[in-house]
Amino acid sequence: MIFWNRKSLLTAILVMLSAASTDVFAAEAMHDEDGAKEEMSTHSLEEAIVTATRSQKKAVDVPASTTVITAQEIKDSGAASAAAVLQKVNGFAYKSFGPNGSSIGSTNELNVRGFRGGMLVLMNGNPISWRGKYNLDAIPSSYIERIEIVKGSGSVLYGSEAVSGVVNIITKKIPENEVYAGFGNYGQREYGVSAGDGRLGIYYNYSKWGRRDGASYTNVNARNFKGETRTDIHNIEKQSAGLSYQINPRFNFLLNYYETEDTYHRTISSVRSSLQGLRVGEPYYVRKYAVKRYTTQLNYSDRDWQSRFYFNTGTAETFGPVYISAVGRRSPQGQYQKYEKNMTYGIDLQRSWRMNRSDAIVGLNFEREDYHELPAYSTSQGKHYARSNWGVFGQWEQRFDKRNTGIFGLRETWTTGAAKDQNYHNLSASAQWLHKLNHDSSVYLNVSQSFVMPTFAQMYAENASQIPAPNLKPQTGINYELGWKREHDGHVWKAALFHMRVKDKITAKWAGSAYQYTNEDFRNTGVEISNEIWRERGFSYQWGLTWQNPETRSSNNTFGWNRVFGKVQLTGGIVYKKGKWMSALNGSYLASRVKSPSSAPAYRTKPYLLTTWNTVYAPDSSSEISFTIENVLNRDDVTTHTDANYYVAPISYMLSYRYAF
Repeated sequence: MIFWNRKSLLTAILVMLSAASTDVFAAEAMHDEDGAKEEMSTHSLEEAIVTATRSQKKAVDVPASTTVITAQEIKDSGAASAAAVLQKVNGFAYKSFGPNGSSIGSTNELNVRGFRGGMLVLMNGNPISWRGKYNLDAIPSSYIERIEIVKGSGSVLYGSEAVSGVVNIITKKIPENEVYAGFGNYGQREYGVSAGDGRLGIYYNYSKWGRRDGASYTNVNARNFKGETRTDIHNIEKQSAGLSYQINPRFNFLLNYYETEDTYHRTISSVRSSLQGLRVGEPYYVRKYAVKRYTTQLNYSDRDWQSRFYFNTGTAETFGPVYISAVGRRSPQGQYQKYEKNMTYGIDLQRSWRMNRSDAIVGLNFEREDYHELPAYSTSQGKHYARSNWGVFGQWEQRFDKRNTGIFGLRETWTTGAAKDQNYHNLSASAQWLHKLNHDSSVYLNVSQSFVMPTFAQMYAENASQIPAPNLKPQTGINYELGWKREHDGHVWKAALFHMRVKDKITAKWAGSAYQYTNEDFRNTGVEISNEIWRERGFSYQWGLTWQNPETRSSNNTFGWNRVFGKVQLTGGIVYKKGKWMSALNGSYLASRVKSPSSAPAYRTKPYLLTTWNTVYAPDSSSEISFTIENVLNRDDVTTHTDANYYVAPISYMLSYRYAF
């Protein structure tokens, strides 16, 4: 009944807004034409970024490490999804467990500045993370207008989760009128269509990877079996659909659906010892992972006010036969299944004031979290947990003179009505200073606190592979950053020196055959340098270098400060355009890597190099033929940083055709 009332309320709001849209649309077109032009410019200025300060600024005027990836850059790269775009960004690592974004449930994660799971992901300013995870592989790149990336803590402006940064995926208000289809090796297929009439837009996308053998090899040290298993992934499918409606120049409504599905086949690949007489080739288990998500947004923006309403819901299900038990015994009748539903809805209100030498922003956030552990074979007792998250924030920007600007922020976060009365509260602050060296360059200093609440899935989920952690603590941290930026004559230079310190970082640790979330400390010091050069004799270049030293210290302090991730990351790309042809090569190299097992010290492992080569031929203004190659060097690299070894797919290609109408 409660759920029905919520749906009814949303429907009533939409109907009311739609009924008023015609009058408001006409009134604003006549009364506030200049404001409408200003609003439109927010999405057309390639050098402008909004996410960092909740207000439109040129990147050189933002006192933080920022990156803006435009729709054209995304198209040139050949990236099929938001995940593929972010995978090549300096200082980023996006982990999926197989090709085409195959994941174990919804466990894909962003690693930024050596910190796993500390990035807040937004779509049009609204949070879309799900139990602290993301499903960015299901967001097609053709639906994206631009991606704004801000590194460093964003908790003061955006609340929990924004420890190492914020990613804001800004979608196209009206999709382009086009159809496309693609085919490749390993059973790859891709189809899509989108259409819009200026106010209403729709899109649909489908992709499939037929089979990936040898995606993972895992050591097993069970009571009755010691050896190794191999995991093959079959029928990796994604589909997404969306609808957008521009109610008037200030209002827009979006509805998106994402679905991913893949099947993991795990077999015994070697046997060191077995009390049950297990043999090579014997099945270990088969598991199918299915994730479905819906996101709904209603956004309003004018010169002084911004308001956003969002409603996210979805399910994640894992099921399949178990042939070998956790202790290494044959389990002919074994079954595994877990089923969960997550729902979040909320509103974000913001009021801005622009004065002669000062700007002020005051805002309010409300979010309702609902986590349902539905009855299933491995979770026979259904569970439900909920809480209300509140936030009040303010930001004051003071321009002391033409060269010096200070930005100061404060946020109070608290929860009410939490399950088992586990409510939290936190006061976070930030201080930023920008000094303009000249019109094209600046230096800045940024000090920001962060705060992250544990999710219900981390605290209370219980099944054959997870142990609940009801006493999990929230994590707090602080980020220091000193940076320099310069934009001049098609050249963009950026450099940043940073230090992160996080107390009680929430981390999953394996204990035998199951994992449990726990708290540990984290620290990292590093430097980032990047350079972009645009359109010199048809060539554009970009490269980035990150050196860092990420370390963790577990709560039991067994190993002291222990290395994680990698010390050196190098990203780069080159684009060549001439006439009807375009070709782009991009890569990301992570060196000085370590593996970080749960019960042993970190140890060195092989670097990885991820590469993509995309070539496009446009015979006319309506047609486009592209050929994309992934893993150009056919490297057999491992991208994971834990006990299991998940390998990138061998060299693969996709030939596609796109027609605009």
